[in-house]
Amino acid sequence: MPDNTGKDILSKDVEIKGSIKFQKELMIDGKVEGEIHSDGVLTIGENADIRGEIKTKSITVYGKVQGNITVGERCELKSRCTLQGDLKAARLVIEDGATFIGKSEVTSGKPSAVSSNGGTRPESSRNDESTVSTKAALAGRA
Repeated sequence: MPDNTGKDILSKDVEIKGSIKFQKELMIDGKVEGEIHSDGVLTIGENADIRGEIKTKSITVYGKVQGNITVGERCELKSRCTLQGDLKAARLVIEDGATFIGKSEVTSGKPSAVSSNGGTRPESSRNDESTVSTKAALAGRA
């Protein structure tokens, strides 16, 4: 069987109830009710309506998601998307016009990089305190 290196697509006329697992890249433009788990890259198309938990390496959302999203690397919420649920990611990009109802947590994505004696980045959500310390650190370099 040949290796499929392209992106797999679930088009807008596809409806799935159940769990989805994939390895590399998947674009969903249809309706999914259930869990989505992967170590790959997921794209939620503008016609998509997802209801369930998503755990993946990286995600870009153009459509609607009702449920929590956990990603190991990058999460991107595009301008016309809607996310109702909590979000946990190492990197988060939210475009102007995106609707996000929930709480977000930006983590290091690498728990082993955080040491007990200060670490390189906080494991918990970013807050005003971490922003202030970053400004102070940058001022010291000038």
